[in-house]
Amino acid sequence: MNKKVSGSMRTKRMIVDTIVHIFLIIVAIVWLIPFVWLVAHSLRDGTAGMFSATFFPKEYTLDNYIKLFTETDTMNFPRMFVNTFFIACCSCVISTFFVLAVSYCTSRVKWKMRRAYMNMTMIINLFPGFMSMVAIYFLLKAMGLTEGSNIPIALIICFSAGAGTGFFVMKGYMDTIPKALDEAAAIDGCTRWQIFTRITLPLCKPMIVYQIITSFMGPWMDFIFAKIIVRAEAKYYTVSIGLWRMLEMEYIGNWFTRFCAGAVLVAIPITILFMITQRFYQEAMSGAVKG
Repeated sequence: MNKKVSGSMRTKRMIVDTIVHIFLIIVAIVWLIPFVWLVAHSLRDGTAGMFSATFFPKEYTLDNYIKLFTETDTMNFPRMFVNTFFIACCSCVISTFFVLAVSYCTSRVKWKMRRAYMNMTMIINLFPGFMSMVAIYFLLKAMGLTEGSNIPIALIICFSAGAGTGFFVMKGYMDTIPKALDEAAAIDGCTRWQIFTRITLPLCKPMIVYQIITSFMGPWMDFIFAKIIVRAEAKYYTVSIGLWRMLEMEYIGNWFTRFCAGAVLVAIPITILFMITQRFYQEAMSGAVKG
C-alpha cells in the first residue's frame, strides 16, 4: 500500500515538474523573442527602412554597427557612449561609497535621531524619484550646472547625491556581521575608519558587488533626468537620449536599424558586468535575504 502511495506521489510530482518546466520554457521563449528580433534587425540592410516583411532578415550585414561609429555628423554615437560610460562610472563609485558609509553608520554606530532618520528615509523612498525632477533641475540651474561643460557634473550629482537613502539592503547585510568583531578590533586599538575599511568592507564583498551593479545600471539606462538636464546640448547626449532621437519622425526611416544596433551595444557593458560578477551577485542576493 505504501509503495502504491509513494508511486502515485512520485507520478504527481513528475507531472507537476513537467508542467512547470514547460511553462518556464514558454516564458523564456517569449522573453527572448524581442531580443532575438532586435539583434536580427540590427544586422539587416538599413536602406529598407523600419518595416520588414519577415521576422528574420534575408541578408545580414554589419553596416549598421559600422555606420554608428563612422557617420557621426548627425548623431555622434561614440561620444554619447563615452559620455554615458564616464557618468555611470563616476556615479557608481560615489553612490557605492555613500551607501556603504550610511549603511555602516546606521548598522554599527548608535547616534541620536538614528531611528527617526531611518523612518524618514523609508517614507521618502515610497515616492518615485522622478517626482523631484523639476526641483532638482532648478537647484542645479541655480548653481550654474545646467549649461556647457558643467552638464556631466550635474548628471553625476543627480544620480549619486541621493544614493545614501538606498541603504536598507546593505544595512540588513551588515547587521548579520557579529559586532564582537568590531569590539575586538577596537580593543586592539583600531579606529572607527580602520574597522570600517579593514573588517566590515572585506566581509561585505558580495553586497558591494551587488551595489556596484545597481549603481552602474541606474545612470547607464536613465532617460528622464538625462533628458531634462541635457536638453538640446547634443555634445553631452547620453545613449538613452541618442537612441530616443533615432526614433523621431525625421530620423526613424534611415536610423531604425542603427537604433537596433545601438540598443544591442548598450546592453553589452551591463551583460559583461553581470557575467563577471555573477557568482558574487548570487551571494549578495542570498545575503540580502538573510539580512
